[in-house]
Amino acid sequence: MKKLSLSIIILLIAGIGLKTNAQAPRIPEASSTQTIIQDFGLGKITITYSRPNVKGRMIFGGINPYGQVWRTGANAATTINFTENVIVEGHNVPAGTYSLFTIPEKDEWTVILNKTVKQWGAYSYKEADDFLRFKVKPVNLDEKRETFTVQFTNATTKSADLHLVWDHTAIIVHLETDDDAQITANIDELMKGDRKLYYFNAIQYYYENNKDMNKALGWALEAEKVDPGPWYKLWEARIRLKMGDKDAAIAAAREGIRLAKASNDDEYVRLNQAVIDQAGN
Repeated sequence: MKKLSLSIIILLIAGIGLKTNAQAPRIPEASSTQTIIQDFGLGKITITYSRPNVKGRMIFGGINPYGQVWRTGANAATTINFTENVIVEGHNVPAGTYSLFTIPEKDEWTVILNKTVKQWGAYSYKEADDFLRFKVKPVNLDEKRETFTVQFTNATTKSADLHLVWDHTAIIVHLETDDDAQITANIDELMKGDRKLYYFNAIQYYYENNKDMNKALGWALEAEKVDPGPWYKLWEARIRLKMGDKDAAIAAAREGIRLAKASNDDEYVRLNQAVIDQAGN
């Protein structure tokens, strides 16, 4: 009987512990939080912000008065982290985390990177802590965006556009990487080893960033020998066309089409044909 009573006590204590450790009831925030991460050059950009909704209100010039600092979202001030140095609208910005504030105006906005993070709203904002301020023109949108949205577009290895969109208004901030010299040095180092692993990315980076086309062409010709196929013929054709040698570009693309047809690769038939079409224009 004593053993039974002891077992019951143990079970009761365990039950109390489970109830104590259970998740407390939650109420959803009116403005949900979102974190977005964008690969950028050799690093990443991470933005954390809260997303208010229009809910029938007048936004800019209304609940967000013109000429006043806005937290650029809701709840805590929006934060933006750069793991590498970047260029923001032509301004050099060191790696680090910043609060992202804005000052909306009807015809021009001020965008602010502030050195103080973990701020609630803009209540404790201090202009003296600003790292950077710059102006951008707002864009009027025909389509309404109910929920405040931050997003990246036109993302390449060297640049991207950051969009802040709400209601019928958007602003666009242009970002550029500051690591071309490091990427080029990395490519040079990697190409000293087993080049087969890195031909494609190295050729593509040099081609898309208008670097040394002679070096890129040399890599493409080397790659064709170790990995014959329509893909490196395509790069050879593209590079030759960029260098102004249309006849050689067409010849390489035709060979790429032959190889693609032999392997039933319709995609590379189309891509090589596109070079021929471009060379003919």
